Amino acid sequence: MAITFHVRHRNGAARVGLLTTPHGAVETPMFMPVGTQATVKGLTPDQLRAAGARIILGNTYHLTLRPGDELVRDMGGLHRFMGWDGPILTDSGGFQVFSLAEQRKITDQGARFRSHIDGALLELTPERAVEIQQNLGSDIAMVLDECPPGDSAPEAMRAAVRRTILWAERCKAHHTRADQALLAIVQGGTDQSLRAECAKELVAMDFPGYALGGFSVGEAPEAMHAALPGCAALLPEGKPRYLMGVGRPEDLLAGVAAGIDLFDCVMPTRSGRNALAFTADGPLRLRNAKHRRDPAPLESGCDCYTCAHFGRAYLHHLFAADEMLGPTLLSLHNVAYYLRLMNEARAAVSEGRFAAFRAECLGRLGERGA
Repeated sequence: MAITFHVRHRNGAARVGLLTTPHGAVETPMFMPVGTQATVKGLTPDQLRAAGARIILGNTYHLTLRPGDELVRDMGGLHRFMGWDGPILTDSGGFQVFSLAEQRKITDQGARFRSHIDGALLELTPERAVEIQQNLGSDIAMVLDECPPGDSAPEAMRAAVRRTILWAERCKAHHTRADQALLAIVQGGTDQSLRAECAKELVAMDFPGYALGGFSVGEAPEAMHAALPGCAALLPEGKPRYLMGVGRPEDLLAGVAAGIDLFDCVMPTRSGRNALAFTADGPLRLRNAKHRRDPAPLESGCDCYTCAHFGRAYLHHLFAADEMLGPTLLSLHNVAYYLRLMNEARAAVSEGRFAAFRAECLGRLGERGA
């Protein structure tokens, strides 16, 4: 078996687990920095390790366009290609089925895209999505799914669930790589009956782990938070649970409370490139003039490289001067903050105090901003 998963501690629905993969073990709950195109933007593998990253994410759609999955295979696989020796999860491209709506057509056979780079036609079927990920050599691959917008009509949501189940079955039949785990994705929006229907069919196929897709795609955060406990409870207790593409700190805490084990989102690095830093006391916008003469670190008590060496005034200057070091330093801090939040959540679950920890975090996050 390519992966194993053991729950070590429980505190309500929240849990701490150990996920083992061919490239190492990962304590959960864990946040996965997103390396869409074989790089977490602006950060080296050594910087990611130092920040606490243990598993990162790559993307099927983007990597098959550039540089091509066969080239990555010929270069020794994604781990060697990008210089990351830890676990890697690859997303199947299902989110691009959603995000590139104007450039694609979906049928039961698969999705046909116009490349966002040069307009070339790309056909992504369940079988092709599996083939690409097997060429990439990730530790964990994802089935191809259809991710409908959060405000989809009921008939469109039901059609997406039907197609997701169909595609999952075809992905599983086509997957042959013994050192790679293939996880299924449950769709259904905030409709608990649809989620239950989708989960029942996928659990019967006996995948080694399950993800919740189709969240943070237009629905209100409150609706997602309300739906998460029931959705997570549909998934097997002894297998890893992954909440895809959800990334505000308060959303991660809601996911942990519901029993989710893995998270990913571009938010830490995308925000870092746009001069926004996450801290335990809320976000800081480093372009604001009030930081121009402030020598304080981004976050008191943070031991990341950025906070250990630089003050807000310098970071403000880097963005004002359009220096590329600014986005790197803020991205590094943001990733370190997210990983520290998960580390602290694991400790709180292990010690039976997660509810109090979450309440304290939410209280602090609401205290200030700017």
